[in-house]
Amino acid sequence: MALHLTNTLSGQTEKFVPANREHISLYVCGPTVYNFAHVGNARPAVVFDVLYRLLKRTYPRVTYARNFTDIDDKINAAAETAGVPISQITNTYIEAYQEDMAALGVLVPDIEPRVTDHVSDIIDMIEDLINNGHAYAAENHILFDVNSFEDYGKLSGRSLDDMRAGARVEVAPYKRNAADFVLWKPSADNQPAWCSPWGRGRPGWHIECSAMIGKHFGRSIDIHGGGQDLIFPHHENEIAQGTCAWPGETYCRYWIHNGFVTIDGGKMSKSLGNVRLVRELLEDVPGEAIRFALLSAHYRSSIDLSDRSLRDARHGLDRLYGAMRELSNIEPSDEGGRLTPVLTALEDDLNTPVAIAELFALAKAAFKATTSEERAAIKASMIDAGNLLGLLNADPEIWFTSTSETDPELPLIKRLIADREAARVAGDFGEADRLRTVLLTMGVLLDDSPDGTLWRRTA
Repeated sequence: MALHLTNTLSGQTEKFVPANREHISLYVCGPTVYNFAHVGNARPAVVFDVLYRLLKRTYPRVTYARNFTDIDDKINAAAETAGVPISQITNTYIEAYQEDMAALGVLVPDIEPRVTDHVSDIIDMIEDLINNGHAYAAENHILFDVNSFEDYGKLSGRSLDDMRAGARVEVAPYKRNAADFVLWKPSADNQPAWCSPWGRGRPGWHIECSAMIGKHFGRSIDIHGGGQDLIFPHHENEIAQGTCAWPGETYCRYWIHNGFVTIDGGKMSKSLGNVRLVRELLEDVPGEAIRFALLSAHYRSSIDLSDRSLRDARHGLDRLYGAMRELSNIEPSDEGGRLTPVLTALEDDLNTPVAIAELFALAKAAFKATTSEERAAIKASMIDAGNLLGLLNADPEIWFTSTSETDPELPLIKRLIADREAARVAGDFGEADRLRTVLLTMGVLLDDSPDGTLWRRTA
């Protein structure tokens, strides 16, 4: 089947029809770099990495951009507290983010634009909006006039009347409309600033992504992605800016949003003290297991991350790598194998849970296959599916060696295997069979070989 995606703008799952089949454009909102990435930041990186891999498989050329917001009040506050330039803060956390995402198997996007490198593009776009009658000056600010854009609120399903009813106009009395948003604002003497036609200042948040899209892709893109928390106001405002700055163009054809990450059933927040940083998780959990956990639910659904879900993810990967170890002496078929169900699942609105289930079906088939041709085809399919999902890229033996030391059940597994081996040496085969059964109830399957007993999670 062809790729279908749920478009937030229409509220429908639509067949993906790019503007130009020869060159697909994908832009995803990246992090604001004032701290280390948490798992909420990681989810869109992982989700859209799968989409990027899928598009690259299907189309001859794909350009993927994921930005860094490196101008922000939180960055300013962090720099002021540390007594350093904002670039020192942002460079530190950009590097950390890139390291963390690499540990999760996320491919490097083709373009990683920074706002600070695009201030002139932002100023040019604001001037276009002013000249087109969609922006105005008020008390040293430049604001977008939402009344000038008839479709404002269409992405989020909010009407201007509802926005007015819920607005606190006293916050910014100089606005014509409470929903008007800032394109440019003045900077205090101790804040980062750039020269502009409207004085010394810095850009508002929403204009940044629109200007970077205009710089790297032109006036229209195929797919814009991000977390669902960005639907309003950020992406709503992006549509308004892009459409009004470049009249007659479709700013973005498909808007794709991933759901939230909760922690142990609750909202992740600093006040609750349950923010889970990726690099802290990586101290105890393999990056591939974190990725697996984030892909275990459909991207549009919320997903709960817990110690149990991460443990289940690790055990699931043990089962898959156990199958790959079973096929270690087989060369994958050059003609491919049974990828179709996995590919079909991903083309159905990135249905990663079904794709993973199909991958487990392949793993199960690996242990039942009787001919070398069948095993070669299964191995080719598992490798291909792993490449699409960003999984199974490690050597199976390295996986089991590198992850075993942090497996919470490892000491018990080792003790039971040793006790079973002692029973076998003593000729107590009844006890050895009992211990094998105990391990099997734990999801551990034993493989006796001349080199010793190997274990894997059951497929």
